[in-house]
Amino acid sequence: MLASAHSMDAALRTALGALIGSEGGSPQDIDAATEVAGGSISRAMRIESGGRRWFVKLNDTGLADMFAAEADGLSALAACPAVRVPRVVGHGVSGGTAYLMLEFLHLQALRERTPAAAAGHALAALHRIEGAQYGWHRDNFIGCTPQDNAEHRTWPFFFARRRLRPQLELAKQHGYHGNLIASGERLSEQLAALFVDHSPQPSLLHGDLWSGNAATDEAGTLVLFDPAVYFGDREADLAMTELFGGFPDRFYAAYREAWPLSDGFEQRKTLYNLYHVLNHLNLFGRSYLHQAERMILRLLAEIGG
Repeated sequence: MLASAHSMDAALRTALGALIGSEGGSPQDIDAATEVAGGSISRAMRIESGGRRWFVKLNDTGLADMFAAEADGLSALAACPAVRVPRVVGHGVSGGTAYLMLEFLHLQALRERTPAAAAGHALAALHRIEGAQYGWHRDNFIGCTPQDNAEHRTWPFFFARRRLRPQLELAKQHGYHGNLIASGERLSEQLAALFVDHSPQPSLLHGDLWSGNAATDEAGTLVLFDPAVYFGDREADLAMTELFGGFPDRFYAAYREAWPLSDGFEQRKTLYNLYHVLNHLNLFGRSYLHQAERMILRLLAEIGG
């Protein structure tokens, strides 16, 4: 819907106008604000001033740190010249509302053969950025779920303690018990068995790489947004691209041309996607319960647990 800029909270309008002015030297009036699709967590708006546009996310003040974490993640991804991310204009709290203001980009879905191939190569380039250990310098969010990124030098330990265990604990708090928790905890204790022949480098990951968080710009460059960054196994990003679909075959072929995958990816893909299925269980309810249970039992069967 198209809304008058004056229908926005005055303090918020002033704060956003000041951010616009920071790019041009003086505070600017907002001419128009249009509600746009921006996901299931935050309100999203396109604001206009003097013929220019910006993308703004709005939420409760209690989620201001989520926007700060997103800005941090976008800055990290921007270190890779092969990908494009929306430039962060600013974030903060004003008028009882948390906000994140970004560059407005014209995006296109990853459908065409040539941009999809370029996107595969670009993601491989991002994953070549290597950290000293697994994790990140700050915690962030997967959706609106807090994501623990305390760093560790051992990948199976990190994934068990920073990914699976927190989701299982959250599931307990939501009232899930029985096979999900017992088998999930058993899996987390035996996780090293899945990595006997696989020791991944700590690659810079997007962290929440489904088709709704990736696109191409008008030049065909891969655009990434809404990240949950950390250093981890690059296969975790690739696994999630397959969880909900939307990435063309040429994307995967190009990625493998740039950086072939190790044996055992299909098995580890189930593990990495289990994290996201558990998160969806905790966010959206028990329609994901049986899927999570099946994934856990499949992994336990493969390691003889």
